[in-house]
Amino acid sequence: MNRFTIFKILVIVVLLVVAFNLFGKNLLKTGVNNTVTNPITVPSNVTSQDRIISMNVPAVDNEGNGVATQLKVEIKPGTGKVLVDVNQLLFWVDTQYSIRTAQRVAQNITGADISNIDLIYSIDTNASVIEGPSAGAALTIATIAALKNKTLNDSVMITGTINPDGTVGPVGAIFAKAKASKDIGAKLFLVPEGQGVQTNYKPVQKCENIGLVTFCTTDYKTEKVDISKDAGITVKEVSRIEDTLKYFLV
Repeated sequence: MNRFTIFKILVIVVLLVVAFNLFGKNLLKTGVNNTVTNPITVPSNVTSQDRIISMNVPAVDNEGNGVATQLKVEIKPGTGKVLVDVNQLLFWVDTQYSIRTAQRVAQNITGADISNIDLIYSIDTNASVIEGPSAGAALTIATIAALKNKTLNDSVMITGTINPDGTVGPVGAIFAKAKASKDIGAKLFLVPEGQGVQTNYKPVQKCENIGLVTFCTTDYKTEKVDISKDAGITVKEVSRIEDTLKYFLV
């Protein structure tokens, strides 16, 4: 092989290298861009399909009247955010704390990895003020149902706070909430342990005339109110969020 032939071979090799650098890499890049290099993955027990869980929750307005509200928990593929509908003015700071606690308890119970989804919470109601913590148990149940892709039994309602250890804590206005639950068709009302019977204190005034002066004293008589009997709805006490799932999850 003469020198001229060797020179031609070297020139061809150089031209091939230059052509690859100019066009080959761009073709490779184009191929990469046409594929998803970092897809959003959703935990095996949480489907990627967007879904919304709705749940009726009892509450009280600023006049102490029982009202029925609708809680919604929405799941979307995301980055592990816990979001609140900012248009819902009823979400006070204590409600936001309850939401965060509910999310953590639900995650512990289901074992779900929620790092690749977002949870979005909203409450629809006509009431002007709502006790934020008293929706904690309901928030937890709705979150569990969303993560497990379960349907909720709409004939059951609950009131109670949620504690980080999964226990259901006491709340006020049990009778008003029970009545509101009954009014929208619920058949079973779950309450925190020890609150199936409500104790009221009725003032009893006694007056005595001594000469020209009247002296009055006030005593308080306790009255036990059977919530189930007086509100007309079956009431069951629960102590932990796990105790509620057999009534709610379908």
